[in-house]
Amino acid sequence: MELLDRENMANVEKQENIEAESLIKRKKKKKLGGLKTMPFILANEICDRFAHTGFHANMITYLTQELNLPLVKAANTLTNFDGAANFAPLFGALISDSFAGRFSTIIAGSIIYELGLISLTISVVLPRFHPPKCPTQENCKEASTLQIWVLYISLLLTSLGSGCIRPCVVTFAADQIDMTKSGVAARSWNLFTWYYFSMGMATLAALTLVVYVQDNVGWGWGLAIPTIAMALSILAFLVGSPLYNRIKPEGSPLVRLAQVIVAAVRKRKEVVPADPALLYENRELDAAISLNERLLHTNQFKWFDKAAIVTGNDATDSNTPNLWRIATVHRVEELKSIIRMFPIWAAGILVFASSSNSRSFTIQQARTMDRHLSHSFQFPPASLAIFGVISLLSGLVLYERLFVPFARRFTRNPSGITYLQRIGIGLVINILATVVASVVEIKRKAVAAEHNLLDDPKAIIPISVFWLAPQFSLHGTAEVFAFVGLLEFLYDQSPESMRSTAAALYWIAISVGDYVGTLIVSLIHKYSGKKSNWLPDRNLNRGRLENYYWLVTATQVINLLYYVICSWLYTYKTLEEVSEICEEVEELAGDKIPSIILDCRNGHGEVELGRNELA
Repeated sequence: MELLDRENMANVEKQENIEAESLIKRKKKKKLGGLKTMPFILANEICDRFAHTGFHANMITYLTQELNLPLVKAANTLTNFDGAANFAPLFGALISDSFAGRFSTIIAGSIIYELGLISLTISVVLPRFHPPKCPTQENCKEASTLQIWVLYISLLLTSLGSGCIRPCVVTFAADQIDMTKSGVAARSWNLFTWYYFSMGMATLAALTLVVYVQDNVGWGWGLAIPTIAMALSILAFLVGSPLYNRIKPEGSPLVRLAQVIVAAVRKRKEVVPADPALLYENRELDAAISLNERLLHTNQFKWFDKAAIVTGNDATDSNTPNLWRIATVHRVEELKSIIRMFPIWAAGILVFASSSNSRSFTIQQARTMDRHLSHSFQFPPASLAIFGVISLLSGLVLYERLFVPFARRFTRNPSGITYLQRIGIGLVINILATVVASVVEIKRKAVAAEHNLLDDPKAIIPISVFWLAPQFSLHGTAEVFAFVGLLEFLYDQSPESMRSTAAALYWIAISVGDYVGTLIVSLIHKYSGKKSNWLPDRNLNRGRLENYYWLVTATQVINLLYYVICSWLYTYKTLEEVSEICEEVEELAGDKIPSIILDCRNGHGEVELGRNELA
């Protein structure tokens, strides 16, 4: 008995020390985070977007006119590296969520990105890294293997760097503010809207300033400006480092998902109890991965509930049970949440595929059209994307200030409409954009035929370049709904401890879309014939680009039908917020366990339950 008393006293003393340390940490954390950190965090994303747009928006011109690459090869090169840049966030997110944390991952990625920009700028400035100029665009000498590989290495570094930045910036910004359901409802602004708005402003600046410099001053300065901007963003992010609230990573999310699957397989012969309350739960064990919300049991994918069945071989009285043999309900629901998200996520792939190569082709179209704003000034082809950005920026403001309050009157939803409804509207608008693109190409070629210019790839067709503006505006409006909605959906419906990984899924959808787009373009170029090829290497006037757009439209219509079915069947995750947990604990505990209530009510909504957790 004396031995047991001593052990109990030691446990109580240990728990008091833990609570004291926890209280000190929370007091420190209360001074961290908040809106004051947003300029430093978003500055990094703004400069990343500015740099990416600055060298990518007009890169098709550099590849075709400076490196003398054929159109399809150049378009596929950019699309492939875009795919790599958008796939890399998966690795960046796993590094961040597993051990490095978001702050360190952003810093490392920014430095790698900067190295890529520096090498790309040097390769542009030094003549040995590009072939002789070919003003006629006929019988041109393509870039050598060495010159191509210098380009590839530079693009690869920027891809790896952005892979660390993209999944972490928006989630790191979310770490600084209250993102609980009540916290979001209390704010008059939406983090994801303003995140996208800041990216749009950076894109607009790049499309006006950088593209103009590239076309009229030179590629050296045109790439030096994004390089300098990225260096400044690193300094800005470091300056704000004392203010940041940094959440410690709690191990690989993929390992936790694998543990649930393995535990379920091991217990595949067990019968799931009819009462979910009999499944294993351990709030103390899950506290580090459920700071603001705890997932509740759902009836979908009940086979995975086998992982939470308590058997005689499971040591559930321990704080650290063998998680390869038994999983908590919260961890099982993490896996279910990811599985539920995948069909909706997959619908975004074809949306991104539809625009992966179209902008490269549109720039080539623009170079054959009348771009004069005055006798001495011509509108840069790559700057046509400005119309999409302006549409995006104005659409985001109108959506938040007019559409949401109006829709809220009918739906009583604080967000106006659901994430799934928002995405669906964007899919419809994106279909309209590709239809318009096809009609405009038919018009452009009709004018070229009327003036006998179809066989002259360098001729300027007497049709205004601004015929291309409507399709960009429609794409920008589609982004307001589909792209922002998808990002919000992935963040909101993902488990709390996998937010960076969920943000990475957004970029992976873009990546897969890029590769699907490349595959479609390559197959069309290969099998659409030599004499009447839809996507010819040099003379777009003799191509059938409008057929490419019609094909893309058809795939998007099929994708829309698929999305409607998936969204109709989708079940939103069920959760219990920390504030609700605290009310329950306070009601049950009364004055008996004040330490639990104290832990519940700290300023950051953390739940750090001790060994005296209520059963």
